[in-house]
Amino acid sequence: MRILDETALKYIPDRIEDANKGSYGHVLVIAGSNGMSGAGFLSSMAAYRSGAGLVRILTVSKNRTILQTLLPEAIITTYDEREAFESKDCLLSKIKQCLDWASVVVLGPGLSTEYYAKIIVEYVLSECYVPMIIDADALNIIASDNSLTKYYTDNIIITPHIGEMSRLINIPIEDILADTQKYAKEYANKYGITVVLKSHKSVIAAKEDTFINESGTPAMAKAGSGDVLCGIIAGMFCLGIEDDLAVALGVYIHGLAGNLAGQKQGEHSIIARDILDNIGEVLNRRKRNGLI
Repeated sequence: MRILDETALKYIPDRIEDANKGSYGHVLVIAGSNGMSGAGFLSSMAAYRSGAGLVRILTVSKNRTILQTLLPEAIITTYDEREAFESKDCLLSKIKQCLDWASVVVLGPGLSTEYYAKIIVEYVLSECYVPMIIDADALNIIASDNSLTKYYTDNIIITPHIGEMSRLINIPIEDILADTQKYAKEYANKYGITVVLKSHKSVIAAKEDTFINESGTPAMAKAGSGDVLCGIIAGMFCLGIEDDLAVALGVYIHGLAGNLAGQKQGEHSIIARDILDNIGEVLNRRKRNGLI
């Protein structure tokens, strides 16, 4: 078991001198539903702030305009929810093209648990072979249909909070809180995946090691914070950091950015965008503190 501290930032590499946008990965964010465009924005912006070279958001058609306004740097690919009923093959073909493009995938923030979302989640689980961070509604869809775990492979990272974990394993929240390490490690070992069990001291049950994260603040208990976390983890993969460390670093950086936001805004007043705004300052600490 490893406790994460600031020396871990030394593993974040400098930018390659002759880099181009293709040098730092393609992040596909499958997120958002009607009225939930913010989830896709937060994950995608976090990926960019964490070093990703190019981000594509796959979302419902009604989100296109607002996402192009909020994040013009992202590629926006859309679908109509009715495609799941009227032209399923067309929908799946569109998703497959996006998956073939991606080097890391974020699945679930703000996706909803409607029929079309379930079609998307099952298809992505069965067809994605790159690192995939699964969160929020995608986890709730899996919890409602345990047969979907048959698609679990070692490229998968799930990021449940305690309530989502309770639904996944059908164990009361209070029992999980009594031993978060146990339940995170048991689920990870059972399915051969990586589990980030989010709490006041998040547990990262990874392939080769278990990490405990002590960065962060209760001020981060706000809507959208988990969406930001997914994007940061995706960004770590884009920097070429090895799998276990990429996940652990993402969690640690997320907490540090939240700490800084809390110091600036106050413990009650930060929002997810404040965490976004402090990612760069955290990444620059490694130079200021002589870690590289």
